[in-house]
Amino acid sequence: MTQRRMDDDADDFPEWVDRVQANVAGEVRRRRKEMGWSAQELADRCEQLGHPIPRNVIANMESGRRAGLPLVDVLVLAAALETYPACLIFPVGYVDQTQELPFERLVPTWDALRRFTGEQEVLGHDAGLVPDFEAHASLAGTALAALDEEEQARFAARTATSRAQQEEAERRRIAYADQAVSAKYKLRYLRRELREDGAIPPDLPPALHDVDPPEWDPETTTEKRP
Repeated sequence: MTQRRMDDDADDFPEWVDRVQANVAGEVRRRRKEMGWSAQELADRCEQLGHPIPRNVIANMESGRRAGLPLVDVLVLAAALETYPACLIFPVGYVDQTQELPFERLVPTWDALRRFTGEQEVLGHDAGLVPDFEAHASLAGTALAALDEEEQARFAARTATSRAQQEEAERRRIAYADQAVSAKYKLRYLRRELREDGAIPPDLPPALHDVDPPEWDPETTTEKRP
């Protein structure tokens, strides 16, 4: 079905669906040639990934003869071409401007990509639990780095050749230990809040195994610091 135009300038814009598909097709073709692959080799790689996309389907997509572009194909094509699905839809640097939705004017592809990934906030849009998971990753990284620094300081204290060096190393060890405890404490409560919201927190690395209480209980209100 042809979309109706909403203003006098709309004739300057191809159909939104056509534009999105053209973005993907053009970037698939560009990356395929960059990797030195034929359409058949790309089809073979898609089949290896478990979702066959025949050579003729790829050829028809690249030439604009394919009418539809399923999301699952975009996911597999991106994996086959060793890139991200968002980079196929919004080829930054290769497509200057694009449309995010029907009837909308052209915007810089870079801005569209950032809104698509949630990097650029949109007023009134719900980011779900993405900010919480980003905070979780940041806290886990801080805790791991602090634990590593604590271990290095502990080794420095053991091998110090003077009392002053030993005291300085011990001071650093205590400071990093406090950083680790603080990050792990915040992680524990963030993970509890995620569970209370019905979400599954990310897996923890072995070094942070003590963040979760041995037997976590959603009704528990008092917890010891990790």
